[in-house]
Amino acid sequence: MNTPRIAVIIGSTRQARFADKPAKWLMDQLAGRDDMDFELLDLREFDLPLFDEAASNLWMPSEDPKAVAWQNKIGEFDGYIFLTPEYNHSVNGALKNALDQAYKEWNRKPAAAFGYGGVGAARAVEHLRGIAVELQMVPLRNAVHLGGGEFMKVSPLGANGDMSEVAEVLKPSLDSMLDELKWWANATMTARAKDA
Repeated sequence: MNTPRIAVIIGSTRQARFADKPAKWLMDQLAGRDDMDFELLDLREFDLPLFDEAASNLWMPSEDPKAVAWQNKIGEFDGYIFLTPEYNHSVNGALKNALDQAYKEWNRKPAAAFGYGGVGAARAVEHLRGIAVELQMVPLRNAVHLGGGEFMKVSPLGANGDMSEVAEVLKPSLDSMLDELKWWANATMTARAKDA
């Protein structure tokens, strides 16, 4: 069987976003694994319009070339890690829009999450799981939550320290999430191959 290809999707597009710091730390951690291949996707680089198609691409092809390019890119992967902040108890608009811009490409693939913010983006991650179910993904139980005092150690709103200061707290959750992601990526790849 092929090695699962996993997209790490930065869900924030704000110029003042915090996401770049945990994204770099995450990619450094992922480089140590040889059981999955990872690629970082930054929503800033896709310049997606607000969803304005006649229907989801489950029902008809999308017309906007930027939406089609996004669909083609995410369709290359066997699973996803969403790096998400929490805005008003949910995912932010840019990430929700990116999820809405595709349908078939997400189907029957695992969705993992790394949330950051005051409560580790726990509510955003929970909303993300519900969205993933509707997109026929496999939302994972295990997630990484950078929150509370640990978040303030590394956030510009707090001490703005290096991610190494919270690595010991995050690493067990990350390892559990990645092991679960690997299992589901292999399982869904096998099932999708049988269907093909």
